[in-house]
Amino acid sequence: MNIFKRTKTTNQRRVKAPPVFIPWRFNLICGCVILALGLLIGRAAYIQVLEPGKLIQEGDLRSLRVKALPSARGIISDRNGEQLAVSVPVQAVWADPVQIYKHGGMVEQARWHALADVLGLDRQKLVKRIEKNQKRRFIYLARQVSPAMAAYVSKLKLAGVGLKDESRRFYPAGEVSAHLIGMTGIDSHGLEGVERTYDGWLTGEPGRKTVRKDRYGRVVENISLKQREPGKPLELSIDQRLQAMAYRAVKQAVVDYRATSASVVMVDVRTGEVLAMVNAPSYNPNNRDSLQSFRMRNRVITDAMEPGSTIKPFVVLTALENGVADENTIIDTGNGIMQVGGSRVRDVSKVGKANLARILQKSSNIGVSKLSLAMPVEALLGMYSSVGMGDPSGINLIGESQGFFPDRRRWSDFERATLAFGYGISVTPIQLVRAYATLGALGVSRPLSILKTDDVIPGRQVVSVENTRKLLKMLEMVTGKEGSAKRAAVPGYRVGAKTGTAKVAAAGGYSDEYIAMTAGLAPISNPRIAMVVVVNEPQGDQYYGGAIAAPIFADVMGSALQILNVPPDAGSGEKLNVVHNRGTSNADT
Repeated sequence: MNIFKRTKTTNQRRVKAPPVFIPWRFNLICGCVILALGLLIGRAAYIQVLEPGKLIQEGDLRSLRVKALPSARGIISDRNGEQLAVSVPVQAVWADPVQIYKHGGMVEQARWHALADVLGLDRQKLVKRIEKNQKRRFIYLARQVSPAMAAYVSKLKLAGVGLKDESRRFYPAGEVSAHLIGMTGIDSHGLEGVERTYDGWLTGEPGRKTVRKDRYGRVVENISLKQREPGKPLELSIDQRLQAMAYRAVKQAVVDYRATSASVVMVDVRTGEVLAMVNAPSYNPNNRDSLQSFRMRNRVITDAMEPGSTIKPFVVLTALENGVADENTIIDTGNGIMQVGGSRVRDVSKVGKANLARILQKSSNIGVSKLSLAMPVEALLGMYSSVGMGDPSGINLIGESQGFFPDRRRWSDFERATLAFGYGISVTPIQLVRAYATLGALGVSRPLSILKTDDVIPGRQVVSVENTRKLLKMLEMVTGKEGSAKRAAVPGYRVGAKTGTAKVAAAGGYSDEYIAMTAGLAPISNPRIAMVVVVNEPQGDQYYGGAIAAPIFADVMGSALQILNVPPDAGSGEKLNVVHNRGTSNADT
């Protein structure tokens, strides 16, 4: 009986306690919910009302794309409109490694190897380069590829590989005008020559196209378009016909005389325009695989040299201008040796007593030394400076050297003597041709120009017309049968020229190598062309300017006069009286 009673009591269901409502806990939870909701509403209001631009900017960063529209570089042409530098459309091949690996990586080895082959790349290096830059979004695989190569790349249909429009500079004249025109880099900016000097003028303004794309890269909206502005064309003063003819001559001279280099620069004396500027050896700007620095140097403007005897006409002109001598003055050069201080001045050939025309004709060192010693050194240096030596030529090409123009308080007699036949100073070929152009312009010095000029740049009269005419007649005698520059004569034309030979300067003195030069004008009756020829370090027994540079001068000058249709003037002038080994000295200088 007790057992049943105990079991009944145990099986009875326990009654639960009624729920207890806790107000503070309920209020806390409601407060947190309301606070969170308020923060969300406040943040949304802040983003939408107070700072909407940032949200728009973030969206634009993910959807707006700006595509550059490359602009063509300006064309460079010669004075007759012949193109010397043009831009041709090409394409660049690029890769997006992230997209490549997103679409399976480089599993299709055959197509990747085909890509490497057409671009001229090593297969393994191409694969390793992409593997090394897996996290990058843009790398160039090749630049400036031809349209045919670009079409082949497009047909490969490799994910993550695309094409980009760009341009490449092409130079139709090749090595003929390479030193003058220069070249551009991979990004179409000038590196050398005219390309670099006038880079701002030639470079156009690229266009910009702004579009909106969706997540799949499709254009859904065109936002804006800025039209591209092509580069401005540049018309040079050079005549490509003269340029090509002069280059052939200097290239052949380097071979014939086994010279280190040869240069020719030609100027129109009426306007100061450079008609030709060439150097050999040269380089091909269209093929940059084998560029060498010594081939790329424009020696006409960069290489300074002692002018040697080519400077003697300006000593005679200074003497005429300062009244030290006139065309009838007789100078006694003795037996060809003159003691000056502790040194000697020598003549190659004995001249004896001679007037200024004979002194210049036979290139007497003693004769011009006596003229130099008879006048203040400032007068001679002033003449050199006034005709353009020691100053920039005016062509404004980057890299032009100003040479060396001495400025000292004291001069020894020997220094003053050697200054008269081209030692102690150094000039560039472009400065020397400017000086001779001043003679051709009858004493008017004007800056040279590499650009074609419609209006003649006004010059400055630095020497009297009368004395300049006298000197031109003397220069004509130098190319006569008895002159030191007889091999510079041009049949049918009256030519005035002066040869020069100088030793190559070396550390502590001079080397055993020589520079052969010839500078002159034609035609003397009405000067049109001034020209300088320089042959650097010719090999062999012949190294004088009269034997090496003068024949080149004659060939190039004769061809240039015919190309420019300059009428012959032989026999149109009066013969100049040349006094030699007779008479008395009017001024024993």
